[in-house]
Amino acid sequence: MSSRLDFELDDPLVNTHVPAKRRKKVIGLDDLLADHYKEEGKRIEVKSKRKKPQNNDSSDDEDNTKEAHLSTALDRYHKQMQDMGSDDEVTNWGLRVFGTQKNPPDSDFSELRSCELLQSFYDNNLDSLVGLNREEGDAFLEGLLVNGWLLKLVTTQNHVEAVVAKWTFNLMMFSSRGQLRTRACSFWCDIFSLENEDDTSYFKIDWVPNYSELRRALDIYGYTHDLSSNSTFSCADSQHVGPSQNIRTWIKFVTASCQVRSKRPMFSSAEAEELIEVIVSLFLDRQLEGLSASLYKCMLATISYFTDEEWNISCEKVAKSIANRVPRDLNCLRAVECISGVDPRSKSLRSKVAYQILTAYLDFQIASDEEILNTLISIKVDERSCDLFKVYIYLILTENWLLWGSKLDDKPVICEMWRVLLRNCSCLIPSTDLRSYALKIRDRASYLLHCSSIN
Repeated sequence: MSSRLDFELDDPLVNTHVPAKRRKKVIGLDDLLADHYKEEGKRIEVKSKRKKPQNNDSSDDEDNTKEAHLSTALDRYHKQMQDMGSDDEVTNWGLRVFGTQKNPPDSDFSELRSCELLQSFYDNNLDSLVGLNREEGDAFLEGLLVNGWLLKLVTTQNHVEAVVAKWTFNLMMFSSRGQLRTRACSFWCDIFSLENEDDTSYFKIDWVPNYSELRRALDIYGYTHDLSSNSTFSCADSQHVGPSQNIRTWIKFVTASCQVRSKRPMFSSAEAEELIEVIVSLFLDRQLEGLSASLYKCMLATISYFTDEEWNISCEKVAKSIANRVPRDLNCLRAVECISGVDPRSKSLRSKVAYQILTAYLDFQIASDEEILNTLISIKVDERSCDLFKVYIYLILTENWLLWGSKLDDKPVICEMWRVLLRNCSCLIPSTDLRSYALKIRDRASYLLHCSSIN
C-alpha cells in the first residue's frame, strides 16, 4: 500500500526533486581583504609582463615633459589665485575714532544735600517711606535717583534746581557705574519728554547743559576730531583707550536734546552741524557697531533739529565738511551709507555727501554733472591696468548721488549717461575676470541697470 501507483509516477508535481537547503557562507572582512590583495597582485603582475625595458629613455623624456607642463599650469593657477586674493579684496572700513581717555573732572556737589528739593523731602519725613536713610549721604541721593523718587519729586514741583541738574548730568557723562549713568540719562530724557507735552505746565530748569559740555565730555572720552590722521581700526590692548562706556548715554542725551527744539533750542545751527559730523564719525568706529540703532535715531533727531531755512544752508556745509574729513577708502562709502533715513532731508544729505566725496576723488573743484559722468564713462574698465578699487568707489558714490537726489527725475541726459556707465561696468567686465572688485562692479552695475530698465 505504501508504493506509488502507475499514474503517480508520471505526475511531474510528484516527481519534482526538492533540493536540500544549503547554509549560506558568511563572508567576513578578512575574506574581502584577501580577495582584494589577490586581484591587486594579479594586476601588478600583468603590468610587469607588458612593460618593455627597451623604452626606458623615451618614457623618462615623456614624464619630464608632463612634469614641465604640470608645473607651468600650477604656476599660472597660483598667480591667478594671488590676483583673486589681493589685499584690496580684504580691505574693510573702520577707524579708531577714540584715543586715550582722560580722567573725568573733579566736581563738588556738597550743596546738593541742602537744596530745596531735598529739604522738602526731609521736612515731610519721606525718607522712611522710600526705605532710605538720609544719614548715608551720597548713597541716599543715589538711591533716590535709582528708585525713581528724584524724578517724582522734580515733577511734583515742576522745577529742577541747578545743583540737581549738574549732579545728574555729571553722573550720566562720567560715572563708571552702569546703573547710575543709565538712571541719570533716563532722568534727563523724562524731563525733556515732559517739556514736549502740550498739556503740561511750564517746567523750569535752572541749568541746561550746552554744546560745550557735550564737546568736553567727548574730549575726555578720547574722541579725535581729525579723522584724516586716524589709523585703520585695530584692537587696543590698553583699558584707557576709548570709547568710554558713557558714550551710550551721551548719544541718548543728544537725541533727547534735539527732540525738544520747539520748546527749548539747546544748540545753534553751527553746533548742530558739528553734531551730525560727530555722529557720522561714530559710525566709522567698529567698536560702536552695537550702537548702530541708537546712532541712527540720533542722526534723524539731529537732522530734524534745523528749521527749513537753516537746513537749506547747513545741508551743503555738512556735506562738504564730511567729505573733507573722511579718508579716501571704504570709509567714505560707510560715511555715505550711514545716512540711511528715508525722509527728504536724509535723502538730500546722503546725495550731497556722495557728490562732494566723488568730486574730491576726481579732483574737481567745480564741475557740471555731465563732466563728472563723462569722466567716469571714459574709464576703460576692461584694461588690466585699470584700478577697479577706485572704479568700485566711483560707482557706489555715483549711485548714491543720483538715486538719492533728484538728478534722474528731471534730466534725461543725466539718466542716459548713467545707463551708459552701468553698461560699461556690466558688459566690458566678463564673468571670468579674476581681478579684485571685478565681479563686485559687474554684479552691482548689472543689478542697477536692470532696475533702471524696469523703471
